[in-house]
Amino acid sequence: MKSLFIQQENSPNSNKKATIVNSLMVLILIVGIFFFAFSQLDYVYNWQSVLDYRTIFFNGFLLTISLSAISLVTSLCLGVILALCQRSRIYFLKIIAKSFVEIIRGTPLLVQVLIFFYVVASAFGIENRFLNGVIILSIFSGAYLSEIIRGGIEAVGKSNFEIAQAIGLTKIQTYRYVVLPQVLRAILPAIAGQLVSLIKDSSLLSIIAVKELTMAANEMNSATFSTIEAYLPLVVGYLIITMPISFFSKYLEKRFHYES
Repeated sequence: MKSLFIQQENSPNSNKKATIVNSLMVLILIVGIFFFAFSQLDYVYNWQSVLDYRTIFFNGFLLTISLSAISLVTSLCLGVILALCQRSRIYFLKIIAKSFVEIIRGTPLLVQVLIFFYVVASAFGIENRFLNGVIILSIFSGAYLSEIIRGGIEAVGKSNFEIAQAIGLTKIQTYRYVVLPQVLRAILPAIAGQLVSLIKDSSLLSIIAVKELTMAANEMNSATFSTIEAYLPLVVGYLIITMPISFFSKYLEKRFHYES
């Protein structure tokens, strides 16, 4: 029994078995706690409401996936650009990038959503709420990703740059073949965590009537007053979206793992 709870380096099969058993035990414990908590409520469940609003939930789920997928790509691109600008020798670019990142990171996303939608987007005539949502999430997440990427680049020893320069690599080649592999291994867990946060942060777009998953739950709750039935599908929906990212990041960590 003790071997199930202690990782044994010389026995991969035993390690795998221990991981499965421990995971099941934790899952059973969590389910037991929530089952006990819900059973104590003096509440009559109305699951028919979920069936009645299944189309709205499904459409909200699809919109959340689309919104998150586009924002993931654009925020990553923005994060790379901001990180490189902060390391640029052009002082103007460096100051602009640093100021942008600090302002975005220093203010709540809720405030940014309201200011961008009602002030900035209105001034530039951006009326599409989906597009507004993508821009807001990309800017917010891109600022955080830029710091993660910048930190990863600066963690690479200066000797790597000197060696690359000594063997005649260009700056682009240095980043492509020397810096990038080391940076990816260092920042993948943090990036995965930020991308998962981005998906959950998309729920705040419901305040500007973007009809994603949270908006669907709010509509059902307002119409039926079935609060628990409205928000439990919300939990499941976000888990379905975020869990693959977590598993994929673990795969990438193993894929890019190598001895320094």
